[in-house]
Amino acid sequence: MDRLRSPGGCPWDAEQTHASLAPYAVEEAHEVAEAAEAGDLPALREELGDLLLQVLFHARVAQEAPDGEAFDLADVASVLAAKLRRRHPHVFAVGPDGPSVTDADGVNRQWDAIKAAERADRSGGGERGDGAGAPASVLDGVPATLPALMRAQKVLGRARKAGIAVGPVFGDDPVDPEDPDDAASEIGAELLAVVARAAAAGVDAEAALRAQVRGVVAQVHDAEANAR
Repeated sequence: MDRLRSPGGCPWDAEQTHASLAPYAVEEAHEVAEAAEAGDLPALREELGDLLLQVLFHARVAQEAPDGEAFDLADVASVLAAKLRRRHPHVFAVGPDGPSVTDADGVNRQWDAIKAAERADRSGGGERGDGAGAPASVLDGVPATLPALMRAQKVLGRARKAGIAVGPVFGDDPVDPEDPDDAASEIGAELLAVVARAAAAGVDAEAALRAQVRGVVAQVHDAEANAR
């Protein structure tokens, strides 16, 4: 990457920015997911390399940022290592005072609590870290640029964990939890049917769901404001 970005290197690579590279990282992540879901290990090996290239590319571009903002790959790795230690106190805590977690559910609960504390710390104890002065939210960190279906699932999941009732309400047992394969097949068929209905009506299914998710996000923020 140093050679590609340096004088005499590649003109295309030299003119890239974080913003211009962003779509490629998204595309490569989808290709990694496709290879992983297909169980195609040779393809997965190749696609992971392509995704790693995006990490290396962004880190190299960041080295050229103004003083005080620049960082390199070593800084990225250092921040990641610190985050992994912080979010796994049951593994890395020293001494008998560390938390005791014995199953995956306990790890998930601990992980959520730690992430919530991190959001509060980043925002100075209750303010979002977006410079807007808005109170911290359980939805902080859910990118608005996610595909609508993925964002819907994350928003509803965050709200449910926080005890905020928003969005459509279903029964406690809408599908058979004893047979996750059948449940996935059933839900997938229902989603496909909704997309087919949207296509027949000339509706952009992605845009329609995105609009509904924005409404749910507003409901969550209202509920949080009323709880303060």
